[in-house]
Amino acid sequence: MATLTIEELAGALSQGEAIAGLDLGTKTIGLAISDVGRRFSNPRPVIKRVKFGQDAEVLLDFAAREKVAAFIIGLPVNMDGSAGPRVQATRAFVRLMSEKTALPFVYWDERLSTVAAERALLEMDVSRKKRAERIDSAAASFILQGALDRLSSLARAASDEAG
Repeated sequence: MATLTIEELAGALSQGEAIAGLDLGTKTIGLAISDVGRRFSNPRPVIKRVKFGQDAEVLLDFAAREKVAAFIIGLPVNMDGSAGPRVQATRAFVRLMSEKTALPFVYWDERLSTVAAERALLEMDVSRKKRAERIDSAAASFILQGALDRLSSLARAASDEAG
C-alpha cells in the first residue's frame, strides 16, 4: 500500500473505480463512498471503533464489497497548520492499514469539514441526536467531495493540455 498525493492518485485511477472517504475519530470512523463516475460523495453508516484489528477488517470488507480503489482520509491538522496528536494517530492508523491492504491512502486536510457537516445537518433540520449519529459520516462525505472536486479539476487540466 502506498500513501499518495491527490495528483499521484489521479494518475493511478482507472475509469469506473469508486473512492472511499474516511473521517477517523476516537469512537467512530465516518465513512463515505463516491459514485463510479467520481462526481458525488455519499455518506455511509459510521463504523463503531472497537480495536484496530476489528476496525480494519470492517473497513476492508466495506472496500471489497463496494470495489473501492483508494481511501481519502481526513488529516486533522490544527487551524494554524501544525500537527497535533490526532494527526499522529491518523498517520499511525494508515501505517498499520498499509500492512493489511494494497489500497492507496491519500491524506486530505480536513480543517472545517466537521463544521461544514454540522451546518449542513442543521440546515436539513436534523435533530441533535441524529446529528450526533451522522456527523462523522457527513464529515467523511465533505472530505471525499473535496478530493473528488480536486480530481475533477486535475482531469480538466490534463485534457486542456492534451487538447
